Amino acid sequence: MKLSETPLLIPPVPEDNITDLLEQRVAATPDQALFATPSNGGWSDISAAEFRRQVISLAKGLTASGIEPGDRVAFMCKTSYEWSLVDFAILYTGAVMVPVYETSSALQILWILEDSGAKHFIIETGDQHARFAEVEDQLTNVKQVWRLDEGAVAKLGEQGVGVEDAEIERRRNIAVGSDMATLIYTSGSTGRPRGCVITHSNFVDLSRNAGGALSSLVQEEGASTLLFVTLAHVFARFISILCVHGGVRVGHQADTSQLLPALSTFHPTFLLAVPRVFEKVYNSAEQSTAAEGKGKIFKAAAKVAVEHSEALDAGKVPFGLSLKFKLFDKLVYAKLREKLGGRVTNAVSGSAPLSPYLGHFYRSLGIKILEGYGLTETTAPVTVNLPDKFKIGTVGPPLPGHIVRIAEDGEIQVKGIDVFKEYWNNPEATAAAFTEDGFFRTGDLGSLDTDGYLTITGRKKEIIVTAGGKNVAPAALEDPIRSNTIISQVVVVGDQKPFIAALVTLDAEMLPAWLKNQGEDPQMTILEASKHPKVLAEVQRAVDGGNALVSRAESIRKFVILPTDFIEANGHLTPKMSIKRDNIMRDFSAEIAEIYGENPQTDFVQTQH
Repeated sequence: MKLSETPLLIPPVPEDNITDLLEQRVAATPDQALFATPSNGGWSDISAAEFRRQVISLAKGLTASGIEPGDRVAFMCKTSYEWSLVDFAILYTGAVMVPVYETSSALQILWILEDSGAKHFIIETGDQHARFAEVEDQLTNVKQVWRLDEGAVAKLGEQGVGVEDAEIERRRNIAVGSDMATLIYTSGSTGRPRGCVITHSNFVDLSRNAGGALSSLVQEEGASTLLFVTLAHVFARFISILCVHGGVRVGHQADTSQLLPALSTFHPTFLLAVPRVFEKVYNSAEQSTAAEGKGKIFKAAAKVAVEHSEALDAGKVPFGLSLKFKLFDKLVYAKLREKLGGRVTNAVSGSAPLSPYLGHFYRSLGIKILEGYGLTETTAPVTVNLPDKFKIGTVGPPLPGHIVRIAEDGEIQVKGIDVFKEYWNNPEATAAAFTEDGFFRTGDLGSLDTDGYLTITGRKKEIIVTAGGKNVAPAALEDPIRSNTIISQVVVVGDQKPFIAALVTLDAEMLPAWLKNQGEDPQMTILEASKHPKVLAEVQRAVDGGNALVSRAESIRKFVILPTDFIEANGHLTPKMSIKRDNIMRDFSAEIAEIYGENPQTDFVQTQH
């Protein structure tokens, strides 16, 4: 059994809770900008002391309204400054936040509010409230509801004027490290969401130790980041708390269509994103240069960037390659850096693998994409590449305070400071989640290299076993194919079938530009495009690229392009954009059956779509 361990940098303080991170930040740098909000095309800074003042004002209002220490308070809001404000205000009252994804359906809201026993619900918009109203009469615990778009923050601030500072100080000190800080529900990719009890120590110890390991990101002078990943997800939630601990200036932009303009004015030093964002930036640059007649230059620059990064790993950059790199740095790379704000040197990426090609490409732009690995149950990161300990294609070594081991069946098992306490009201699931010696069973498959760096190879529950007995990890095929410009999602199928096939959806955002650059009608519908010869050929090219990475027995022999995309509203994607494989297999069973035919054994020789 292989094992990798990184010792603690900062020892735990069992009495500390998350509010202590803000108190210590204010004591250290009261006037330092901790947040920034959009203002007249720019950004208006909010100091650490001012943020604390606003937090306490809101906490007083929540206290006056009847929230008691230990109450669960559900919160539904897009990524914004208000998210962090409400988060800390709830913590200062001694209550527990239950985040709800802003895209959740009425039934999902019902499940989370009922299962958590939430007594209070804070909602951002009327649209969200309309979904809540659909199930309101079925809720048995919720006593009061506030809406941010109706001035809830200001009204609560006025309501709390009579609450003494000493009462808030008493309440914020009630919780110790082992107490529940938040109840976060899993995204539900493998079934009904489960509530994960995340403690104060999970966040506090992880923030302090990750902050030490990532000191060049969070402790450099002028460090800043623009958050656009949903804060209801544990990944962004952890980063937001880490930034309070580290004194990082944080801005927010929930609308990803406005991400590049926001980056150009905010100028972050590091980013937090999922791989799809980096794929989109690359694909957009590729298509826009092609539209300008400079497609060949971009492709040549990308090839040189990857070769340059690979040469750095090999220990020597040839002189000719170095000259090409310097030329393209001025012509191409510098312009891309400016699109990302001009100051980004690192980006933390999680939730899905980033292709090594893009990892090398961005590294040569001067941006190290630090892939990490973690789950809701691990308060996000267990492992992460560090600026000075960095291997493209891996998710890095364990963070300080963690042990990672690979079981005999290849499962990744972890133990450490950020592993959750338990599943809410589900002792059977909790018991099943841990080994006898206390390691959390992640359900993911991976390997450790000789330096202790982790590589993710798949998920136990998703392994496909073909009729010939071949075990296939879908992610090994899906991830590289999905990076293609016009492809949105790929779902590999073939369990108990004679060969591997795939369902493919097209990227409606990127498709028009690609079609125009191919001399085709950019107004073509998804249905028309799914049958178009050039589109079919491009998807085949992407599939061939994925097949080149696996054995013939694991390769995709046939695919079908669906005339629709997988979306969260149809139950095909989780809020963090992971596919819900079981739902997709059920809803597209007819398309899968058509791939294999009435007698799939005789269809084995077909290799085309």
